[in-house]
Amino acid sequence: MMTFCFTGIRSLPKFWKSNPYLSVGPGHSYFSLFLKDYCGLRNQQKWFSLKAVSPQNTKAVNLLIAKARYLRKGDEGSNQVFSDSHLFAAGAAKKRSQMNTHREDHGLPPVRNTIQLPTRPLNSEEWDKFKEDFKGKANFESWIISQMAHCHSSIDVAKSLLAWVAAKNNGIVGYDLLVKYLYLCVFHKHISEVIDVYEIMKARYKRLEPGGYTLLIQGLIHSDRWKEALLLLEDIKKVMIPSKKNYNDCIEGALLHQDVNLAWNLYQELLGHNLIPMLKTLKAFFDFGKNIKDDQYSNKLFDILLYLRNNHLYPGESFAHSIKTWFESVPGEQWKGQFTTIQGSGQCSGCGKTIESLHLSPEEYEFLKEKIMRDVIDGGDQYKKTTPQELERFQNFVKCCPPFDIVIDGLNVAKTFPKARESQVLLHVVSQLAKQNLQLLVLGRKHMLTQHSRWRKDEMKKVQKQASCFFADNISADDPFLLYATLHSGNHCKFITKDLMRDHKACLHDAKTQRLFFKWQQGHQLAIINRLPGSKITFQHIPSYDTVVQTTGDSWHIPYDEDLLERYSYEVPTKWLCLHRKT
Repeated sequence: MMTFCFTGIRSLPKFWKSNPYLSVGPGHSYFSLFLKDYCGLRNQQKWFSLKAVSPQNTKAVNLLIAKARYLRKGDEGSNQVFSDSHLFAAGAAKKRSQMNTHREDHGLPPVRNTIQLPTRPLNSEEWDKFKEDFKGKANFESWIISQMAHCHSSIDVAKSLLAWVAAKNNGIVGYDLLVKYLYLCVFHKHISEVIDVYEIMKARYKRLEPGGYTLLIQGLIHSDRWKEALLLLEDIKKVMIPSKKNYNDCIEGALLHQDVNLAWNLYQELLGHNLIPMLKTLKAFFDFGKNIKDDQYSNKLFDILLYLRNNHLYPGESFAHSIKTWFESVPGEQWKGQFTTIQGSGQCSGCGKTIESLHLSPEEYEFLKEKIMRDVIDGGDQYKKTTPQELERFQNFVKCCPPFDIVIDGLNVAKTFPKARESQVLLHVVSQLAKQNLQLLVLGRKHMLTQHSRWRKDEMKKVQKQASCFFADNISADDPFLLYATLHSGNHCKFITKDLMRDHKACLHDAKTQRLFFKWQQGHQLAIINRLPGSKITFQHIPSYDTVVQTTGDSWHIPYDEDLLERYSYEVPTKWLCLHRKT
């Protein structure tokens, strides 16, 4: 076990003038996860060894859009805002989940038993008595300081614990306790205490584990010794690539101390490691640039906005406010910002400009089609359950058919309304679309043709009379067939399924292809949201515009995340920051 003797560095009373960090024991795994996330280390694979100096080592066609979308009463109007009604709108998944009355209710997770932690420093006798009350704990000292860290206890209380431990062990305190105390010092912003711990660690250990470095860096950047955090960053580089949090802290330190060139250099270094910067890092650059008239600095901030666009990233609400403030603060630029929404027509409700279309250009479509065919259809074996022979049979089937207007995931659509018979639901959907003279393809599995209480042969025969049908083996997955048929039919073809295709997006190996796939998916995927009297099916609205940061030079439109709205990774924001230059 790593230990450290406090004698000979600083007097114990001076050191203990004033929150735990890394829980080691298996009983504290929930706390370890909390701290890993806090310190930006969740994805780190390699760790430093703890080594002491001394031996103590321890796509629908227009016809469909015009005829198949049935708006709810009161929703008509050309300028209707569809900000929260489409499949990929932020919060849509959560709403679907809440409306699903057939899901299991597993209840809330059990509440952990909590203890009454000390609210004041305890003396040696009091700590002895406190320990007596928790005899079941194998390592009381590590367990209790983990509890104190989790509850953000005061520095003084934690200090009295370590003083008690040191008194019992000839001035020796384990590394685990020391680094947890450092966490508390950083959390409570007790900078002098951070420096005291830093001095001890610097004198005692050649190397630390990443969590220790992260805490020291985070604490030091707020002191007049902030540049020493850069030395620690260099120490990390000797063993591994620093985390984006390490870079964030050093960049914030540099900006805090007005060293803007260093901050930009660190930012470029971070990008050079293919790390995605924290949004708070990017926000810091906008906050620093307030009221500054510097074309070079402004161009760098524009580059950050383009970085958000190219990587399909969205600022949070606070960051969006920082962007607005910076634009409006630049002397002589005459920018004006407002928070707004985009109408169903694709026009900004604030300035009236038309937002970029979701429609892929012919070049983009061919590029995406080639990538999907190669990486998902041919090379995505880990995500499909079919045979090369069946896939070849399907490809030959598609070649013999005219281009489809809509491809339907039959099994998925049939299960849209759980209380209705599957074959009846599928027949309703196909019949409604067939009345519009659309070329339809229904993908299904062979078991759907077998008479069953939920699959009637007479209804399935009616489906087959109104649409082309392909029934795969029962073990086969539908998705590769659906993607192949839709893309093979051309850019006008839409598809119907509730499946969000996340696995297939993951097969695409670069950000550009993933972004084009999501853009194509938003513009081509139809989802059934309601079944109205008379068996009419309501489809979710397909937005006409792309949700991405964009500019015309004299205007910027930036989608952003609302603070109190939960958005899943495959959803897009519905709120926008509109910025335009006054003329």
